Amino acid sequence: MKKILSLLLALTLTGSAAACLSGCGSGDNSGDGKKVGSKGEVNVYNWGEYMALGQDEETKNVIEMFEKETGIKVNYTTYDTNEELYSKLSQSNDTYDVVIPSDYMITKLIKEGLLKEINYDNVPNFKYIDSKFKNLPCDPEQKYTVCYSWGVTAMVYDTTQVDEKPTDWNALWDENLKGSILMFNNSRDAMAIAMQECGINPANCTKADIDKAVVKLKDQKPLLKKYVMDQVFDEMEGGQAAIASYYAGDISAMMDENEDLDYCLPASGSNLFYDAMCIPKCSTNTANAEAFINFMQKPEIAAANCEYLRYGTPNTEAVNYLDDDIKNSELTFPPQDYLDKCYVFENLDDDTYAYMQEQFLKVQAN
Repeated sequence: MKKILSLLLALTLTGSAAACLSGCGSGDNSGDGKKVGSKGEVNVYNWGEYMALGQDEETKNVIEMFEKETGIKVNYTTYDTNEELYSKLSQSNDTYDVVIPSDYMITKLIKEGLLKEINYDNVPNFKYIDSKFKNLPCDPEQKYTVCYSWGVTAMVYDTTQVDEKPTDWNALWDENLKGSILMFNNSRDAMAIAMQECGINPANCTKADIDKAVVKLKDQKPLLKKYVMDQVFDEMEGGQAAIASYYAGDISAMMDENEDLDYCLPASGSNLFYDAMCIPKCSTNTANAEAFINFMQKPEIAAANCEYLRYGTPNTEAVNYLDDDIKNSELTFPPQDYLDKCYVFENLDDDTYAYMQEQFLKVQAN
């Protein structure tokens, strides 16, 4: 899933995009696969800081490149969690054409009829996707997705504040680090780590599993500095916290900004996630959405994204464009023996999912 705040960036890119996003229930007039034309647009809703947008001199701006090549205007906005994305697609009247949810959320969106089938004839670069990233469990019939990136959760820590290199998730309950620990501010990831500490496989949990995780999270709460998503970058890069749970690709980016930071792939394993580009049911620019998805899988574009995100790319040709330091990074491409210890989130039934959300909010409130 993954995934950092870029509110100011999003506002800069979107301008008056909010005025363009309306009427999720509107009919689609572009589903025949025909090109809309040079004055068309595409509304992309993505995780914060989850795309190469020229953030520095070495990073390409793939949206500008897409707009120049196609003449299609991109309205780009961001979200922090899968749950925020789901809320928008299921409850609001906003219109989006491309979204990039994680595996378990894709399953939920398909089940609830919130995604459109993709016309893969309009996405010829799909041929570059490695076969192991096709027909994923979240989309076994390969109708709704084009894998965008993949990775694992891990820990980042400040070597000037943590005496010994952590080895597993229990470091997030270290009383010696009280007031300097950061924890995921989303229920699925936070609960999963707590479940692992309870010896529970978090892939497909029950209410009883959630109750055990809640006890563990309550024990942790007095030790935390705060729950974070996007704020983790400022906290860790600025030396304001000692340790945090986060997504491995983002940890690599943090380490580039602060030489005191190091990482730990927890010995007990972690969440292996896949994020994929999808077209929501409310899309009114489907042909442009497919053009955007296809562009993002051009090998040189997929490579530029991987270089910026530091998440694994599913694009087999893109790997040839990467520098050796990225190809050989176990944060970007964790070794198979580690992946064998990881789990992939499954979709929870609505009742269990709602219960998890409710209990996590209670932990935070108390």
